[in-house]
Amino acid sequence: QVQLVESGGGLVQAGGSLRLSCAASGRNFSRYVMGWFRQAPGKERELVAAMSSGGGTYYQDFVKGRFTISRDNAKNTAYLEMNSLKPEDTAVYYCAADRWSDIMAMGRNGVDFWGKGTLVTVSS
Repeated sequence: QVQLVESGGGLVQAGGSLRLSCAASGRNFSRYVMGWFRQAPGKERELVAAMSSGGGTYYQDFVKGRFTISRDNAKNTAYLEMNSLKPEDTAVYYCAADRWSDIMAMGRNGVDFWGKGTLVTVSS
């Protein structure tokens, strides 16, 4: 069993930056594909970025060049560095862990574990 706890959300002005963290408890963190998803009001949850156990990364086009996913296996923590934030980035951001996902398709067949989310609000 893996528990995921996100932190780092908050209110930021457009153009600003935030760094989200996802602290994982449980064993074998390094073996999991880690992903960040978001859900804006009235919209479905969508994949933002994912990182394989081997360090490969995938980003949705709408965050390429602005967001960076990373992980520190020694700390059992994943991160999402968000720069040049836009009002349309406003959403609840969720961390996810899955043992077998393809990073480009993470979430299509569910994930093993979800965090409870952290709210990011970008003001214009």
